[in-house]
Amino acid sequence: MNKRSALFLMMGLAVVAVFLYFVLFATEGAHLRIEGKILKVRVFPQPDKASLVFVDFRAVNPSNVLFVVGSAKLFLITAAGETQEGTTISKPEVDTIFQYQKLLGPKYNGVLSLQDRIAAHATLDRMMGARFELPEDEVERRKNLRIRLEDVDGAVAEIDETGVGRK
Repeated sequence: MNKRSALFLMMGLAVVAVFLYFVLFATEGAHLRIEGKILKVRVFPQPDKASLVFVDFRAVNPSNVLFVVGSAKLFLITAAGETQEGTTISKPEVDTIFQYQKLLGPKYNGVLSLQDRIAAHATLDRMMGARFELPEDEVERRKNLRIRLEDVDGAVAEIDETGVGRK
């Protein structure tokens, strides 16, 4: 291979590298995603060996696209590694529970609702609650909690508790 061919090969590789950079990194903001963390978890035992779990969390939208909540679910991964989906508690029920059950402490954030919007480059603090058919001690021994948010257009985001506030 002569010097001229090597020069054209290097120039071609440089053009391809610039193109790949643009495709992979310059359009990053156009891809809808949600990041976040679970801030606080409260467990309220029920007499029928079930538990109500309330989660305060922060969701961050680093993309250039609006995220509109189409569905929200709370999952618990037990100490044995089984994943259980909680029965979501509605906004009026959460308000009523916090009004009458003072042992839960204050309600720090509004309850996440369907159609809540997380604007581009914005942060949203919310809470949600779910009922799990597990006694309080099993909930406390959990491996993880996971919030699964789905956008109305189908994009899915998951926020895990792993390591946050756990002993």
